Amino acid sequence: MKITICGGTGFIGKALSDHLLQQGHEVTIITRKIPELDQTVVKYLTWEQIDAYPELLEGTEALINLAGSSLNQRWTPTAKKSIIESRMTTVQAVAKLVQALHQKPEVVVQASAIAIYGTSLTDTFSEDSPAHVADFPSSVVKKWEDTADLIQEVRLIKLRTSVVLGTKEGAFPLMKLPYLLGFGGRIGSGQQWVSWIHLQDMVRLIEFCITQSDVSGPVNASAPEPVTNNQFGQTVGRVYHRPHWFPVPSFMMKTVLGELSLIILEGQRIMPDKVLKHGFHFDYPTLEQALRDLKEHQADRNV
Repeated sequence: MKITICGGTGFIGKALSDHLLQQGHEVTIITRKIPELDQTVVKYLTWEQIDAYPELLEGTEALINLAGSSLNQRWTPTAKKSIIESRMTTVQAVAKLVQALHQKPEVVVQASAIAIYGTSLTDTFSEDSPAHVADFPSSVVKKWEDTADLIQEVRLIKLRTSVVLGTKEGAFPLMKLPYLLGFGGRIGSGQQWVSWIHLQDMVRLIEFCITQSDVSGPVNASAPEPVTNNQFGQTVGRVYHRPHWFPVPSFMMKTVLGELSLIILEGQRIMPDKVLKHGFHFDYPTLEQALRDLKEHQADRNV
C-alpha cells in the first residue's frame, strides 16, 4: 500500500514507518522539516508542499496523522495554546488535503487519546463509553476529535492512544528512572489506573486498522490488561530488580509539575474492545511481558 504519515519523525511515527517499510509498504512522511541525512527509502514532504501541491499525494491509500505538540510539558497558558492549535491546525490540514485529492485515501487514521473519557478509579471505558470533558486533557481531545469530523468521504479511525511504552523515547524512560536510581515507589494513592501499550503492538494495531476495512470510528490503542500505578511500579521493580519502596506524595507532584500532574495522579481503565472483537492479537498483553521485552531489547532498538 501507499501510506502517508503526518508526524512520521516522532516517537510513534518513526517506529511505524520502520514497521510499514518492513511489511513492504511504500511510505511518505509529512513533516515540518525534511531530515538532511536519511538512509531509508522513505519519501519526505513538508506541510507547505502538500498545501501548495496536494496532487503530490494522489494515489495515497492510507493516511495517518500523528502530528501535534506533546502534552508532556508544563501547562503554561502559552503551552496550552500551542497544544490546542497544533492539533487543530494539522487536522484541518489533513481535512483540506483529503478534500483536494481526486482519488481519496481508503482510510484516515487520526491520532486521539484516552483522556477523552475523563478519569475514574472505578469505571472501565470502552469505545462505546461517552466522552467526558472534565479537565484540560479531556477538553483538548474532545476538540481534536470534533475537528477530525471535518475529514469526509473516507473511512475514519479516531485512534485513542494510551501510554506507549518504548525503550528510548516516550514516557517509559522517565517512568523507570526512579527505579534505576533506587527510589521507585507508588505515586500518590497508587490506585489510579495506568492504561498502556507496547510500542510494537501500537504500530501493529495501526496497520491492523488500515487493513481491516470493517474497522472505523473510535479505537482504543491500549493493552487488554491495564494496571494501577502501584502495580505498574511493582512490575518495573520486579523486572529491573529494583526496590519498590519510596512513595511520592501527591502534593510533591503538584508542586513540581503543576496542572500537568493530573496525568500522573489520575487515570482511566481502558479496554480495547473494538480491535479484540475484530481479531487483533496483542504480542504483549501483560505489562510484565512488555517490560521484559523492552529490557531484553533495549540495546538494539532505536526507539
